[in-house]
Amino acid sequence: MGSNNHLSFTWVLLFFLALHTKFVILAYGIKSTRLLDLAIRYYTFKSYKNFKTGTSYNVHLPSNFTGINVSTVKYRCGSLKRYGARIQEFYLGVGVDVYPYVERVLVVTQNLGNNWSNIYYDNYNQLLGYQLVSPVLGLLAYNAADDTRYNVQSEVKIQSPEANGIKIDFSNYTMKKNNNTLHGKVQMCATFGDDGKVTLEKEVAPNICATTRHGHFGLVVQSSPILVPPERKKIKKWKVVFGSSFGAAIGAFLLGLLLIAMFVKVKKKARILEDMERRAYEEEALQVSMAGHVIRAHNVQNHQPAR
Repeated sequence: MGSNNHLSFTWVLLFFLALHTKFVILAYGIKSTRLLDLAIRYYTFKSYKNFKTGTSYNVHLPSNFTGINVSTVKYRCGSLKRYGARIQEFYLGVGVDVYPYVERVLVVTQNLGNNWSNIYYDNYNQLLGYQLVSPVLGLLAYNAADDTRYNVQSEVKIQSPEANGIKIDFSNYTMKKNNNTLHGKVQMCATFGDDGKVTLEKEVAPNICATTRHGHFGLVVQSSPILVPPERKKIKKWKVVFGSSFGAAIGAFLLGLLLIAMFVKVKKKARILEDMERRAYEEEALQVSMAGHVIRAHNVQNHQPAR
């Protein structure tokens, strides 16, 4: 009884989560890559009715998502692991696994087109300095329970044990060569992580990228040319020695001039002080001499006899 109540509560919670997702989409629009994934998931499960296993279906999106193409296929997880699969631009090699384990999985591929791919510039700062030359392609997976009345939408993960177990083919979506966008530039495979970071790797083949797990991927090139510093010419040893000696000689010459100037200045100050002392001594002697004459004249006048 308790288990049934728990399951009922889970279905109710998922139902209200779906309603909340729809409300956010309609009220606020799409402003983040995560919200875009939730919107695509909502409309994918809205059209999920009696999907046949192994058959590809195109998901109908409303007009405000014009430019986005979504496809989905339901697989048995055991068959997917044994045989692999190809869905749109993605090739899932043999051995690909789904976790946590579910009996059936709904694989969803996204092609965001040229316009909607620009949403990644607003959410991934590491794209600054790079230019997308392909639409962003997404690979996601969800639990595909047999009982679809409750609209089970729990996300599951796809993982390959091989380094290049999942390949993405961008051959049909890369920009045309005649616009010189790619002239002289190296294409790199960009993987957009859930943590907001971008990982850049080399292509495994022209316009072919590889990964080990689900996610979002694109081709990028640097938006500005790489500035390569010019090579420095090797300077011969004798030129270095000559330059150092010449610099040292110039420094010694200037130092000598400075010392001479300081010596001349000191001598000049000493001569000026000597002149001032001599003048002061002469003035003092003159004053003493004049005072003596005045005193003698006064004494002579005082000693004259009265008439």
